[in-house]
Amino acid sequence: METKRKGDICEQLVADKLAGEGHVILARNYRCRYGEIDVLSLSDKGVLCVTEVKSLTGRWPSEDIMYMVSPQKRMRLRKTLEYFLSSSDDKVHYKSIRFDVAAVTGGNVTFYRGDDF
Repeated sequence: METKRKGDICEQLVADKLAGEGHVILARNYRCRYGEIDVLSLSDKGVLCVTEVKSLTGRWPSEDIMYMVSPQKRMRLRKTLEYFLSSSDDKVHYKSIRFDVAAVTGGNVTFYRGDDF
């Protein structure tokens, strides 16, 4: 399967799972000059969630998923989120922000949920 298609399918699985948990999906594949956010959502508790989606061929322990995003990628995600928030016409009201990683293996979604800040 083509990489782009596989990525789209995995991102859809993650967005569907988040929506099923009460999240409002604000953006998918949001791009700007600083980078890309795979899924940006607002939880039912008012937490703005930035989710990086990883497609895996083998299962990883959920505690290891957090290591799949490099410090450089985390910095790009922060800059991209800052740009999104500063340029958005529709101001998002949130209580805190959380950076998450979702791993998709064989159609199963596993989350590493970061700390709120």
